[in-house]
Amino acid sequence: MASHTPSDDNIKTSFLIISDTHNFEIASAEEGCPLAQKMPRVDVLLHCGDLTQVGGLSAYRKALELLGPIDAELKLVIPGNHDISLDGEHWATHLDEDDEPEEHDQAVEIMTGKLATDAGVTYLTEGTHHFTLKNGATFSLFASPYQPERGEWAFGYPRNADHFASKVPENTDIMMTHGPSMGTLDLIPNRNEHVGCHSLLKAVERAGPKMHCFGHIHEGYGYEVRTWNGQETNEGEEIEISISRAGVEDAGKESKSLRAGRETLMVNAAIMNNSNRAVNAPWVVEMELPRRV
Repeated sequence: MASHTPSDDNIKTSFLIISDTHNFEIASAEEGCPLAQKMPRVDVLLHCGDLTQVGGLSAYRKALELLGPIDAELKLVIPGNHDISLDGEHWATHLDEDDEPEEHDQAVEIMTGKLATDAGVTYLTEGTHHFTLKNGATFSLFASPYQPERGEWAFGYPRNADHFASKVPENTDIMMTHGPSMGTLDLIPNRNEHVGCHSLLKAVERAGPKMHCFGHIHEGYGYEVRTWNGQETNEGEEIEISISRAGVEDAGKESKSLRAGRETLMVNAAIMNNSNRAVNAPWVVEMELPRRV
């Protein structure tokens, strides 16, 4: 790969990416668990949903306790389909006998109130958000907890719905969704079935982000670079990225060059494997972002 020096208009920025922590607690982690190790200092932490197994106020509090000690300037969090009481519409229509109607409001208060503030966590709703870091880097991020519905879980939409038809602006820097797009780190091997979303795939291709991170499909843990054939080959500047695994000794770092708007780094950051063991390492991604004007 040709050498590449960040321009004066770009700033190298680091991201720690996790998903599907499902009530994980460091105190009960098995030996060698990557997430139980000290995480590196980063500029931005991204949690792509499924903080809990089935919601629960105490589980949301424990999730904040997990994220609090991580050293990051920004900690951006979305829920996932297992965080059932954070989806108000779902909660109101799926109450069991022992469920409390007010739990949705209480759950949102935990994730947006003093406990979240003390942990440094910013809870994102669906939509585009803009951030400027202390290092001067700026970025836009589209967030969504929604994925094609599976059973009686939260934040679902009909599989044939074009949920993302007009939601994601072009030139979005980063997309963070709970679920994957169709055909991208979404294979369930024992069913030989890709379960990602067609609507999301079209949205990622239209927006051309530098990175799309997600989880949901534990078996799809990993990363790859997607090239969007519909884009002009000379479109966008070349940016340098690196990716490595946190909490893994001698994990190494891989560097790549991406053509902005034409290529996207796709990251499935599910910490749990298919047996709900926290054996997958968080991803650390470094990339160049525009400098604040």
